[in-house]
Amino acid sequence: MSTITTQDGVEIFYKDWGSKDAQPIVFHHGWPLSSDDWDAQMLFFLANGYRVVAHDRRGHGRSAQVSDGHDMDHYAADAFAVVDHLDLRNAVHIGHSTGGGEVARYVAKHGQPSGRVAKAVLVSAVPPLMLKTAANPEGLPMDVFDGFRSALAANRAQFFRDVPAGPFYGFNRDGAKTQEGVIQNWWRQGMMGGAKAHYDGIKAFSETDQTEDLKAITVPTLVLHGEDDQIVPIADSAHKSIKLLKSSTLKTYPGLSHGMLTVNADVLNADLLAFVRS
Repeated sequence: MSTITTQDGVEIFYKDWGSKDAQPIVFHHGWPLSSDDWDAQMLFFLANGYRVVAHDRRGHGRSAQVSDGHDMDHYAADAFAVVDHLDLRNAVHIGHSTGGGEVARYVAKHGQPSGRVAKAVLVSAVPPLMLKTAANPEGLPMDVFDGFRSALAANRAQFFRDVPAGPFYGFNRDGAKTQEGVIQNWWRQGMMGGAKAHYDGIKAFSETDQTEDLKAITVPTLVLHGEDDQIVPIADSAHKSIKLLKSSTLKTYPGLSHGMLTVNADVLNADLLAFVRS
């Protein structure tokens, strides 16, 4: 397997497909998944002549199941370690859900300062802040995230079955056509990772205020969000992010779910390609 070792000694798995002379597209996966969640996009962009790169976040997928460092700062630093190792330049960074938070922190703290990022895409992303606070009264209450932690600690395997079978892909909606293979693949990816990383990751994606990250981003940024996202409500994320970003475009999708990159890949891939080419 292709891996790099970060400065704090963590082994990170990554995929690197396509011509080394092609423009790189770097994909950042969501919680608690792996780079495999980008299969539809990586194959699509590879077929369109791009170099495609994705890594498994620390504690997830095939990367080391370390005890510590499960926060946005380490996530972004690990992503930069991969980018630096591969010497990627003029890259487009695309992040889904927690991966969108990783992209925001990466671009603000590493990508722009190093001159290595061309554009960014936030898909169903967690920024600026999911948690309800005095300054963010529209957010979700802590009880929601405490419930995630309790369910994970009590029976991670069952929790990781219930999430994709229900709200993640909108399979709990009346008339929805359940895709069993999609559910099983979500479960497979989740169970490959470590429980400690997943448990700590809940705090990372829910309590990290990324307002300043978004304000710092100056590269063209596309924000995509499903209007029926039951995991990251569009009003708490996309509608707020677009007001903080300096050079951004918002596109929303009526009726689409948090997992639209998988179950509506044909729609999303076309829009992503148009933005990358623009």
